[in-house]
Amino acid sequence: MSVYDDEILAAMEKSKAEVPHPSQDKGTNLYGSTKLFPDYQASEGQAWLTLVHGIPHESSVSFVAVLQTTRALRKGFDATLYFYGPGALACADTRGFPTTGDVAFPGNQNMNDAIKTFIAEGGTVLCCRFGMALHGQREEDLIEGVIPCHPLDVQDAVIHFANKGAIINSVYNL
Repeated sequence: MSVYDDEILAAMEKSKAEVPHPSQDKGTNLYGSTKLFPDYQASEGQAWLTLVHGIPHESSVSFVAVLQTTRALRKGFDATLYFYGPGALACADTRGFPTTGDVAFPGNQNMNDAIKTFIAEGGTVLCCRFGMALHGQREEDLIEGVIPCHPLDVQDAVIHFANKGAIINSVYNL
């Protein structure tokens, strides 16, 4: 026995039939592909710094920042990711459920996997010790290759990269 009466069931069928599905076949272009800017590559010695102050798997902004920085690395930039505040959580290699490394829900390990790829391709990852301490994270919990930093290094890293003429990208989630 349905919880819906015949009138509601008929309205449901009418609603589903109002727009044919699928409205477009798989593979249909919905958007153009014209790229406006040249595919810039880094000049010799050019640097890129991305500061990330966002919680992993709760911030698409943080994940996209990792992807952008990986792309900069692949374009030849000397690329660095600097995680601080809640961003430090992204550097934990002990995430997962029910055991570390397990994918608790689709996308749960995207940040970890992207950070590992970035390191494997030659990128530098820095992680603020104060951000780690705020969330009970230990240095031995860090993804292999992540470099722990003093809290005062955040500002000095920005100054360092600015003095080098680097592109500096800073992302937050609120």
